[in-house]
Amino acid sequence: MLMGSLVISWIFAKSITNAANLGLDYGLVGGVAYAGYYLSFAVAGVIIYQMRVKGNFTSIHHFLSSKFGKGAMAVFSILIAIRLFNEVWSNTMVIGSYFGDMGTSGYYWSILVFTMLTLAYVLKGGMSSSIFTDVLQMGLFAVLLIVILWSIFSPETSFTAQSMLTSGTWSFDMGLNLLFAALLQSLSYPFHDPVMTDRGFLSSPKVTLKSFFLAGIVGAICIVLFSIIGIYAQSQNMTGQAAVEVGKAFGVVILLVINFIMITSAASTLDSTFSSFSKLLSIDLNMGNSLKFGRWSMVLIAVLGTLPVFLDAEILSATTISGTMVIGLTPVFIFWKSKAPKISFHLSVFCGILFGFLLIFKWFPQQMIFTTGKYADLLWINIWGILCCVTLYFIPKWIKG
Repeated sequence: MLMGSLVISWIFAKSITNAANLGLDYGLVGGVAYAGYYLSFAVAGVIIYQMRVKGNFTSIHHFLSSKFGKGAMAVFSILIAIRLFNEVWSNTMVIGSYFGDMGTSGYYWSILVFTMLTLAYVLKGGMSSSIFTDVLQMGLFAVLLIVILWSIFSPETSFTAQSMLTSGTWSFDMGLNLLFAALLQSLSYPFHDPVMTDRGFLSSPKVTLKSFFLAGIVGAICIVLFSIIGIYAQSQNMTGQAAVEVGKAFGVVILLVINFIMITSAASTLDSTFSSFSKLLSIDLNMGNSLKFGRWSMVLIAVLGTLPVFLDAEILSATTISGTMVIGLTPVFIFWKSKAPKISFHLSVFCGILFGFLLIFKWFPQQMIFTTGKYADLLWINIWGILCCVTLYFIPKWIKG
């Protein structure tokens, strides 16, 4: 159950849309590049296991407040809140794209109705209903994915496994920038995602570690398989949203199947986001311990998280930018046993946020980017950023030593 919940809560509607579109742009390389983010499960699984067994910590917040104080916990909580806020709009926008073009009434109404329906059932059951529905959604996702792939590889299409494996070019210009950036971000990315880390403290340490490893493998495979939709679209010279265009090409039934997959994956992420935000305010920050407060917290993130939908935000940026913003967490968790003063946390985290802004505003010097192609700036900002964060994290320790 834990593995299924982890996988489906991380196979967002946003993720499979990005995987399909990257398959369209770069072939198999694009799907593998996006699957690189699933290294996050192995990293988080090992670190959380060690924290629980060797450090006796009961949550990420427990670790941070014990080692770096309440100030660090407050900064970290803001990063988490931003992450959860991004998860709402970036997934519901995918749902809207199946009911109308951006800006149309069908687009906006479908987003509002979908968000309210998901909020309604998670208000009733919280984290327990989220995990229970995750397992059902994982089973449905697997069945629907098989139906889509069966259609793509049918004799009528003349699309073969050979066509898939030879698609794309393994070069920095054609997707490797994103692959290496994803692998680097995986050292910090999982720790600012309470949807993942909250599940790291529910079962016994050994069961949790196995679940995380399996979830990483299964999740990465699912992402690569879903990118085949984009690879097929590339072979047919399609343009636009890969999943939508392929669905239209195969007719109403397959379009409905793809639509159901998007709704399933978006709902699983959305209900986890609502319950994690409620836990953040109610338990981690101890702002209100009543059921009523927890439910109003869910309503709050649902409302705030829907606002960017009306501002034409870009879906992929929710992953790449937030992933860069939190690279400062890399030394905090990778070297969690290292005795560092409180200031180390703040220097590293705010250095990461600075590099995130350099990415957003495109202020990073081009002379420090040594590859070409799309996402080259993303890769090198992460390389230089992580080096700076690790250095700043250890400088106060070296001075004290």
